[in-house]
Amino acid sequence: MTLRERKRRRTRQAILAAATELFERDGYTATTLDDIAAAAEISKRAIFSYFASKEDLLFPESDARIGAAIGAIEARQPGDGPVQVLMRAMTTTTQDSDDLTGRRAALRLRLIRTVPALRGRALQQQLDAQREIARHLAAAFPADLDAISAAALTGAFIGAVMGVLDLLLEKEDPLQDPAEVRATLLRATQVALAPWLEASSAKRDL
Repeated sequence: MTLRERKRRRTRQAILAAATELFERDGYTATTLDDIAAAAEISKRAIFSYFASKEDLLFPESDARIGAAIGAIEARQPGDGPVQVLMRAMTTTTQDSDDLTGRRAALRLRLIRTVPALRGRALQQQLDAQREIARHLAAAFPADLDAISAAALTGAFIGAVMGVLDLLLEKEDPLQDPAEVRATLLRATQVALAPWLEASSAKRDL
C-alpha cells in the first residue's frame, strides 16, 4: 500500500469515527456534515471524496460485503457448494471488518428503527445485495440452483444474519464482543442453511 493510500484510509477512518461518535451523542438528524468535518479536522468538501451522503456514513462496508460474496463465489474450489462459499464470505468479512459486529453496527440498527430514511436505505441495500448475490450463485452453480432456489438461499442467508443482529441489539449491552457476535452469526446461518447443507451432502453421497 502506497503512502497516499494509507493516508486516504486514515482519513476515511477518521470520518467514520467522528460520525459514529456524533451520531451516538447528538443523534443522526441533529448531526450535520459540517459537524462531522470539524470533528475529523477536514473540510466538508473532503467528506464527499469518500462518501456521497450522510447516510453512507452508516453503511460504509455494504458494497464490500457484496464484493466479498461475489469474490468467494468466483474463487470457489472443486467440491464447494453454494452454502460453503456463502459461509466463507461471511467469515472473511466479519474477520476483516467490525462493521457487522461492532459499535457502528449497533448504532446503525438502532437508527434504522427510528429514522425512516435510514430504514428505507437499509431495506433497499438488502434487496440489492440479495439480487446480486443470487444472480452470481445461480450462474456459478447451474446444476444446484435455478433463479428461484438461488434467491431463496440468499434470502435465508441474509435474513439469518439480519435477524440475529436485530436480536443481539435488544441486549442491555449489545454487540460488546465482536468475536462472540461472529460465532453467533455463524451458528445462526448454519441453522438457516441446514436444508441446503443436507441436500448437498445427500447429492454427494449418491
